[in-house]
Amino acid sequence: MKRLVLLSLVVTAGCTTVPPTNIHQPMSARPAPRYESTLANGSIYQAASSRPLFEDRRARYVGDTITVTITENTTASAKSNNKLDKSNVGKASVGALSVLPGQSLLGLDYNTSSSNAFSGKGEAANNNVFTGSITATVIDVLPNGNLLVSGEKQLAIGHEQEFVRISGVINPSFVDASNTVASSKIADARIEYKSAGQISEGQIMGWLARFFLNVMPF
Repeated sequence: MKRLVLLSLVVTAGCTTVPPTNIHQPMSARPAPRYESTLANGSIYQAASSRPLFEDRRARYVGDTITVTITENTTASAKSNNKLDKSNVGKASVGALSVLPGQSLLGLDYNTSSSNAFSGKGEAANNNVFTGSITATVIDVLPNGNLLVSGEKQLAIGHEQEFVRISGVINPSFVDASNTVASSKIADARIEYKSAGQISEGQIMGWLARFFLNVMPF
């Protein structure tokens, strides 16, 4: 039993965990037959892939592919400055009253003062740049003609595996003649760049450390 547990741990450690995703599912779709052709297949004509002469090669059906040019460049910054000053001054004195008892109180002088100052500053900045290209698949055609696309690209570099994913809704009028669209023209866009491997796992806190971090009162 102990050998089986040890073997399972070794196998689990050697496997690469696919990072989770928020991309629209599925990330691929097979094209459905669009019409029945009465013509027989020949050396050039193929009924399964034929299109009318007046149609171009832009994506418009489920299963068609479209190239997305990723050009994301976002910059955000925020600054805040707070300052508060408050001061209080009090003063009291007793003159020389010789006719009254209590000679020790003669010439009593009382002064008090207090001041509070607060100054706070905050600054935050974020700059993200993501460029590249990926070809996605049309997984659904909406009633108004818009295309729901989704796709993934996997790159294995050494012991690391890179995942580039994208999905969103495309207006066919934004697609150019080369069947390409910019990521800035995709509605409900979801773009991901994640990795899986030893380097990415080294940046994640272990489950036991997270447990003690949650239960410790300080």
